[in-house]
Amino acid sequence: MLILRLLVGLLVAGHGVQKVSSHLGGKGLEGGAEEFRADGFRGGALTALAAGAGQIGSGLLLAAGLLTPLAATGAIGVMTVALTVKWRHGLWVQNDGYEYPLVLIGAAAALAATGPGAWSLDAALGLAPYPLWWAAPALVAGLAGGLLTRLVLHRPPAPAVADR
Repeated sequence: MLILRLLVGLLVAGHGVQKVSSHLGGKGLEGGAEEFRADGFRGGALTALAAGAGQIGSGLLLAAGLLTPLAATGAIGVMTVALTVKWRHGLWVQNDGYEYPLVLIGAAAALAATGPGAWSLDAALGLAPYPLWWAAPALVAGLAGGLLTRLVLHRPPAPAVADR
């Protein structure tokens, strides 16, 4: 569980760092804002900052095994938004598809279902084990939050202007 938590949590957090800074190959907050604008989202820098903060926060909580169901919900939510962006390209990542966000969603859901394991802050603080039923609300809330974010922040494509 420790290996899975560290892998998934640090990848999600690193993805967030890229959205808001020049670290880990990111293009800074302006680059993150431009990425969201190019994908059709409103909000620019604010959207990039919110997404980056959500990814960093949920990723670090997952990696630490702290408040694991809540952390999994956040990771599922931000990766659901990413999945909706990649959806039109199909499944496979070599075609810019949604394979990668889908794997992270599945791994976060698995962590919500299994719990963080013995080597976690949840265990050290006596919060774990979580009941198995926590996985369902984490998955539903994460998916719903991601889809609602997409619905609220995504602009429909502008209609094509016909040449006259």
